[in-house]
Amino acid sequence: MSTKAKGKILLSITGFNPQRWYELLSAEREVVLEPDGAADPSIDYAVVWKQKPGTLAKLPNLKAIFSIGAGVDHVFADPGLPDVPIVRVVADNLSQHMSEYVLWRVLDHHRQGQLYRAQQTKKAWHEPPQRPAEDISVGIMGMGNLGRAAADVLKAVGFRINGWSRRPQEVTGVTTFSGDSGLVPFLNATDILVVLLPLTDTTKGIINYGLLKELRRRNGLGGAVLINAGRGKLQRDADILRALDDGTLKEASLDVFEVEPLPKTSPLWNHPKVFVTPHAAATSDPAHLVAPMLSQMDAFERGAPLENVVDRNAGY
Repeated sequence: MSTKAKGKILLSITGFNPQRWYELLSAEREVVLEPDGAADPSIDYAVVWKQKPGTLAKLPNLKAIFSIGAGVDHVFADPGLPDVPIVRVVADNLSQHMSEYVLWRVLDHHRQGQLYRAQQTKKAWHEPPQRPAEDISVGIMGMGNLGRAAADVLKAVGFRINGWSRRPQEVTGVTTFSGDSGLVPFLNATDILVVLLPLTDTTKGIINYGLLKELRRRNGLGGAVLINAGRGKLQRDADILRALDDGTLKEASLDVFEVEPLPKTSPLWNHPKVFVTPHAAATSDPAHLVAPMLSQMDAFERGAPLENVVDRNAGY
């Protein structure tokens, strides 16, 4: 089937250069960066990242929207979103990147990286006691594809894993909690909190001072630790700073922030207990993500159902 015989793709991306996405998508299908008018009847699919509001609203033959990031809150930010399926990106490469980041940060906190870096600046030769991984409980908020993949690599190292999600789940080797009733028990049993939640109306600002106060502080680490690699608006930056300053948190690794890029005036940059990365935990790589999108489009045109479709009511 020629590229013109297949459904046309609108590639609507803001915030970075779409060129590589365009090249890979157009190898198999006709791709445009702008519709031919607000009601362009030739557009079948939209591949988006923070699309301009209203871009998709009047496309009469749009069949599905594909997000190029793990989160879909940027899609829902468009008030003119049409009522068509929204497909989340799920790819081994994305899960691998996130698992690497989570393992890196958990191990750094567990093996006292902050302390050793501080000692190095002072040329101090001191070996503190080190607890084994099996003494430490890592709690993962968000047990979707990324959360489950992260749990697998952490289990392999020997950490005890707790998992929390909105809906009940069973995950092999993970002590699971769910819903509002399970949140505090989950936090009370957690030493290192890893946040991989989607951003929805119910999760916005969930990582606040009250939640952080429930983490277990008397533990083999000498205090509770926060790692957020989910979405920036899940957290309240000021509450994290308060928790760090009063000892509620021992340390934090933050890949996402309420405002991005993180303003240069933010005290998080220079806080001695904070490790900052620039929303780099799991960058969407078109070389690995375009093929699954195209395969879904091909299968859909053969009559197969779309996979990884977002639940609009849940927001993920």
